[in-house]
Amino acid sequence: MDTFPAAGGPATDSADAADPAVHLQIQRFYARQMQLLDDGRAEDWARTFADDGVFEVGGEAVRGATDIARAARRTADRFAADGITRRHWIGMLTVAGKGDEVTARSYAAVLETPRGGEPVLRRSTVCSDILVRVADEWRVRHRVVTRDGLD
Repeated sequence: MDTFPAAGGPATDSADAADPAVHLQIQRFYARQMQLLDDGRAEDWARTFADDGVFEVGGEAVRGATDIARAARRTADRFAADGITRRHWIGMLTVAGKGDEVTARSYAAVLETPRGGEPVLRRSTVCSDILVRVADEWRVRHRVVTRDGLD
């Protein structure tokens, strides 16, 4: 199942849709994962990726949970030093597949609020993931984030 739903098309049709219980597990996974990132817990966030996981944005990929943690830490520290609070809002989630591997597609909005300022929508993206179950926990094997407006 190492394929992603097309960035411009639907992730699933009703025949491919994951069981509703799995869909709820994935929804909860994303809520926890994004809160870890937004709270600056970069290392904990990186542990939500498989050990050999891939995080790809704009055609550039970071490979392996250790390197993903390092990159996330640099980013979190930069925003903290600049006094910017970031929030990732995940919505329109679709989940396809059965068993211990699923694909998920969602829209992700990134809001940034400078200290004492007003929130600004910084990014609008599509997030396409391959998720695998490892020891009863979901982990990202491969994430591709595509920014809107760059096509």
